[in-house]
Amino acid sequence: MDLETPQIAKKAHAGNFIIIRINEKGERIPLTIADYDSILGTITIVFQVVGKTTTLLSHLNEGDDILDVAGPLGNAIHIKKYENPVVVIGGGIGIAPAYPQAKELKEAGNKILTIIGARTKKLLFWKDKMASVSEELVICTDDGSEGIKGVVTEPLRKIITEKKVSLVIAIGPLLMMKYVVLTTNGSSGLPKIDTMVSLNPIMIDGTGMCGGCRYLTNTGEVYFACVDGPDVDGHTVDFDNLIKRSMRYKEQEMKSIEHYEHECKAIEKLNKNKN
Repeated sequence: MDLETPQIAKKAHAGNFIIIRINEKGERIPLTIADYDSILGTITIVFQVVGKTTTLLSHLNEGDDILDVAGPLGNAIHIKKYENPVVVIGGGIGIAPAYPQAKELKEAGNKILTIIGARTKKLLFWKDKMASVSEELVICTDDGSEGIKGVVTEPLRKIITEKKVSLVIAIGPLLMMKYVVLTTNGSSGLPKIDTMVSLNPIMIDGTGMCGGCRYLTNTGEVYFACVDGPDVDGHTVDFDNLIKRSMRYKEQEMKSIEHYEHECKAIEKLNKNKN
């Protein structure tokens, strides 16, 4: 979905995100800026319909308005020319925020090796866009419906065994990022490689005030993904704690979408009866 946001588009860079609110009664959710065009004044977001807010977002048509769009928030990634290739990994919906990072690093003169993965072929997207900014593109699916059957850490292990790599960037489900970090932190017998991950926890204000996006490091320090990230050193993140926190409101989220769907069906039935 392209959003006409000229002021945000002028300032946007890889790693930034926005916080949106669909309507006055809506919740605030963070979405990564997946692409931007400062000339057209647009930013691109990619989302998967999983709950009430993303369902409402999917109902919007061209020309419709979103009540609030705040951004760009978070820290842009640090762009520089690395001596060795950079491996960019996008898992599932994480393919979207992986694209601008690969793009900006490519423009800085880096050699980009990209791995994208999803549960099945139907959940893969932007293959051509990722290929356009990559020296090499490896595709994985859990069920083997496209590319390598397996998870993204399998081709990652192969790459870092055969080549020197300066940096690994992993964006996707928390469990995927956890296992990427375990592959690159030196504990698996492979070389230790600097690894950045992108965190996307619950956020309310996106400016460090609400504390909802806090995460722990392995040494117990507290940071906030919105202002200290969202891209952070993956080797420092306590993923087990973060995964538990991510499940905290799952029951409420399920009730919210169930209530919304019930309400929609009731309105639809009422309209049919009127006709």
